[in-house]
Amino acid sequence: MIKTVVVGLAVPPASFVVLIFAGLLLRRRWPCGGKWLVRLSSIALLLCSLPLVSLSALVALESGLPTTPPTDHPPQAIIVLGAEALRDRQQPLGTRVGMLTLERLRSAAALQRRTGLPILATGGTTEPETAPVGLAMDVSLRDDFGTPARWVESKSEDTWQNARFSADILRPEGITSVYVVTHPWHMKRALLAFEGTGLTITAAPTPLDSRLSPNVADFLPRGSSLQQSYYAFHELIGLIWYRLR
Repeated sequence: MIKTVVVGLAVPPASFVVLIFAGLLLRRRWPCGGKWLVRLSSIALLLCSLPLVSLSALVALESGLPTTPPTDHPPQAIIVLGAEALRDRQQPLGTRVGMLTLERLRSAAALQRRTGLPILATGGTTEPETAPVGLAMDVSLRDDFGTPARWVESKSEDTWQNARFSADILRPEGITSVYVVTHPWHMKRALLAFEGTGLTITAAPTPLDSRLSPNVADFLPRGSSLQQSYYAFHELIGLIWYRLR
């Protein structure tokens, strides 16, 4: 929980809001420095809200993914990475998958129908007093898509553990080549997480984001663009951290 709060405040756009408040507090003691901190942070926050900026950042993360399976070592299973789960007391688990997770499950189910390969759903607990994401994914795969998971990994806390714990499940089964399903902007960090696990990875992302042909609307602030900017900056910071591990 503490990690979630820290990451949420450290990643734009929330980090720019924190800097704006810090600048306002500093203006009494250091008027010039505080004023410039507010100005620069406000400009950065505005840029994060522009579709041209946020979508361009996501698209940049989605290039060069290894989506072609190796002919000499084709995938033997599908790993679908969990994202978020939502509290829902009407559900048997008290939890249901969120929109990001649902999009990944849809792609994994479609891939399973094309290939006939078994699915491993991976995702641990994201909030206190909620069931692990992996268990909610298993329910959704079975009830919503008619493609139940063969394996469920429910102890991981992040993408790094998703990869490690999933590999630990599959190796005893003799599975060494897999498709990995996640969002395209998350895929490069996922691929880094799987390095050293002994698995050959073929990327099977959800649909790629379309490149912009800029028009006037792309220069107007949108709330959805702030969310996209969060995803983009979160992944950029995560990529740097994983490369340093």
